[in-house]
Amino acid sequence: MANKKLFIGAAVITALLAGAGGSWFWLQWRDARPARHEAPVVEVKDYKYVSLDKVIVMLRDHAGAPLNHYLAVDLVFRTSGDDEAMTKEHLPLLRSIALRALSAYPMDQARLMNIDQFAAALNKAFSAAYQREGRPKPFTEAMIGKLIIE
Repeated sequence: MANKKLFIGAAVITALLAGAGGSWFWLQWRDARPARHEAPVVEVKDYKYVSLDKVIVMLRDHAGAPLNHYLAVDLVFRTSGDDEAMTKEHLPLLRSIALRALSAYPMDQARLMNIDQFAAALNKAFSAAYQREGRPKPFTEAMIGKLIIE
């Protein structure tokens, strides 16, 4: 009987040690594995979009004479929900800045530009104008919704 109790006790201790050793080994192996490449967590903001339609600019040739060509662009401003009303109030100012920036391009250069280049030029003009006035832009990005060069 004593041998039976000793045998059962030894079996229980062996099982506990095997379980502990297996757990230790599994934890060491899990921590040593290379980390999985998970997609970065991106904070999703609730953006609002404000449009400014039909910004039309007459294009000029290199000598400065007007041509019978024009550039028409529809702009979309990405803004936070808090700044949506302010962006709408600034639409006349934004139209003026866009007209000034786009009228500088001659027809030959405008035909060679892509949408990303126009968007970058407009965003640069908007940032510079707001910086001159010493106030923050009420939008994060100006995007082009439609672009026509005739």
